Amino acid sequence: MRVRVQAEPFDYGAECAGFGQGGRDVGAVVTFLGVVRDDKGTLARMEIEHYPGMTEKAIAAIAEEARTRWNLADVLVIHRHGALVPGEAIMMVATAARHRVAAFAAAEFLMDYLKSRAPFWKKEFGPDGAEWVAAKDDDEDALRRW
Repeated sequence: MRVRVQAEPFDYGAECAGFGQGGRDVGAVVTFLGVVRDDKGTLARMEIEHYPGMTEKAIAAIAEEARTRWNLADVLVIHRHGALVPGEAIMMVATAARHRVAAFAAAEFLMDYLKSRAPFWKKEFGPDGAEWVAAKDDDEDALRRW
């Protein structure tokens, strides 16, 4: 199990290439790449803040919960912080399990947690200045299913 919180870009292909390999009991690998999107067409950049140490600990705890709950062979979570522009990779989740249902469920669980509970604060910058990104009801609803 690996959790990384970093400012620098990561190579999604390289991260995926060896993930979940080598285990005779791994029958499914699920990966997800989150990308900064520009919903209004005016986003210049997004800045993501976090508390070093606390953020990694919180994500590691939820990754361990997923690993135990779905009997995962491996888990990888990478989340970036700092200034990001539309189109840049912001995060990735990878899960490896014996069966696809467990791998998909665990990946969705982790993505829902990262979207609504991970200790990150996002601020969007556009032509009218900066605005903090508020929590969305849809994200909270997604998390409630777990």
